[in-house]
Amino acid sequence: MEYRTLGKKGLRVSVLGFGCGGMGGILTGEDDALMVSTVARAIEAGINYFDTAQIYGQGRSEENLGRVLHELKADVVVGTKVQIQANEIDNIEQTILSAAETSLRRLRREQLDLFQFHNPLSLERHMERHWARVDDLEQAVRAFQRLQAAGKIRHWGINGIGETEAIHQGLDRTNPGTIQVCYNLLNPSAWYRVPEEFPFQDYRELMQKAAERQIGVIAFRILAGGALSGELDRHPVAATVVDPIASSLEYAADVALARRFQFLVSEGWAESIAEAAIRFALSCPGISTLPVGFSSVEQLDEAVRAVEKGPLPMVATERLQDIWKKF
Repeated sequence: MEYRTLGKKGLRVSVLGFGCGGMGGILTGEDDALMVSTVARAIEAGINYFDTAQIYGQGRSEENLGRVLHELKADVVVGTKVQIQANEIDNIEQTILSAAETSLRRLRREQLDLFQFHNPLSLERHMERHWARVDDLEQAVRAFQRLQAAGKIRHWGINGIGETEAIHQGLDRTNPGTIQVCYNLLNPSAWYRVPEEFPFQDYRELMQKAAERQIGVIAFRILAGGALSGELDRHPVAATVVDPIASSLEYAADVALARRFQFLVSEGWAESIAEAAIRFALSCPGISTLPVGFSSVEQLDEAVRAVEKGPLPMVATERLQDIWKKF
């Protein structure tokens, strides 16, 4: 397993992370044996970064992860997140302080390795969608700094989804330790310059800016919620409904686009589109870790094998520009 530095503080994390949300579904479910066996296998494979959030399973993910890690006596890095609700928006600082205590209790920890602001960012609030205003980060940062001073958290970060201009402003104003960024074969604009006619949100090379400032990048949705399997069928454990982020309006449309990358398989560059998607993300030097939501031990092992193969060859990635131009 390859390890990279997450941010300026030298936190070393596995390049492949374990996504603990409902997308994969294991840590938000009820199959305790599956939770223990999959987490144990992940640790055995060298995965040391586990990515959760308070809203995943309405707290079940944090509780289950805390219990399983305690049972396994595992020494790993855990990142979690707090999302401000509409009725809390006028008291962000205190809400985050209280939320940290909740996460500590659920995760059975005395200190959080990473605590992140989970709300998407906008120039104006849209709390019906949980989108916070960039100005709201001022209170959030004060709360994070107080938590650091009290020894409750080691590092803090922000969310890199929402409006592109707002995200860039948030990065400029706060200089966080980490940022969570949407990045995959369907929308590579957080690292690559995309054509002017590109039909999806342009993140304007957000990860390039973060890398220049030594801000740790946590790349999520690298499989586009499962669409980059190229298959419509969902695993029984996985989330049954997927709302695309920064790509098509419908999941089925993302699956159709994913099939355009079949050439990577037919020409022998990868054994599956999913493998190609993981190795594509792995190719980006600006990424610290890429959490994947697993629905089975088999999916975990497939992801580990993909990482072991290393980044896609340059000759293969150069072909991707032509695909993106035709979206």
